[in-house]
Amino acid sequence: MEQKFSVLISVYKGDNPAWLRQALESIFTQTKKPDEIVVVCDGPLTKKLEEVLADYKDKLILHRLAQNCGLGEGLKQGILKCSNEFIARMDADDISLPDRFEKQLAYFEKHSNVAVLGGYIQEVDGKTLQTVATRKVPLSDGEIKKYIKTRSPFNHVSVMFKKSAVVDAGNYQKFYFVEDYYLWARMTVKGHKMANLPDILLKVRVDEAMYGRRGGLKYFKSNYAISRKLRELGLISLSTHLFNMIVRFCVQVLMPNSVRSYFYRKVLR
Repeated sequence: MEQKFSVLISVYKGDNPAWLRQALESIFTQTKKPDEIVVVCDGPLTKKLEEVLADYKDKLILHRLAQNCGLGEGLKQGILKCSNEFIARMDADDISLPDRFEKQLAYFEKHSNVAVLGGYIQEVDGKTLQTVATRKVPLSDGEIKKYIKTRSPFNHVSVMFKKSAVVDAGNYQKFYFVEDYYLWARMTVKGHKMANLPDILLKVRVDEAMYGRRGGLKYFKSNYAISRKLRELGLISLSTHLFNMIVRFCVQVLMPNSVRSYFYRKVLR
């Protein structure tokens, strides 16, 4: 029996309509197609975005939020709108490779104890789609549980997970820029098994603005808060927390954006 699954996407007014269309088309051309696509409209959208959604109205389930609530809250509500146990994540500007879902479903069929499965992503220039870097992540559950002490062990947009396990851990919650990291941490504490595939599953657009968003005092404060949560959950020691903060302060606050961009593209890949 073919496994049914959902795809969950969040859209907000700042998204690019052409890129949203390309993201949706990359779902429709999959070798294994989803049973449903749930799109969370995070606040009022632009006319152009609404036109794209209207073109696919018969293929999408729209969940509209009256105002912009942020990714964490949007995904939290979106999860509850999904009717299938397996849910795949994507952003509104990603391009899933044609066999992405087929590979993930095949893995789940062989490893029924796994709750979250991600994979590598190919970071590409937003306009030309030329490769910038490949972001690799740890593969086994043991490697992931070790890696999570210092960084998020998943490329968020690549994951497919079991709805029941996500809800069991408290679902997504509001947490500026690291809502996924906080979820993986809580799922770790709950004892859920995790894995990543050693395959590129998506093309993800990146630009200098993205690296800029990964810096600044607000972003550092969010990372400080998540490190404190890891400590409260018993995942890291005080010394690891302090080490995390020293490294993050240097990268996110002290480094100029040009240097930070190089650091993320070359060192953290």
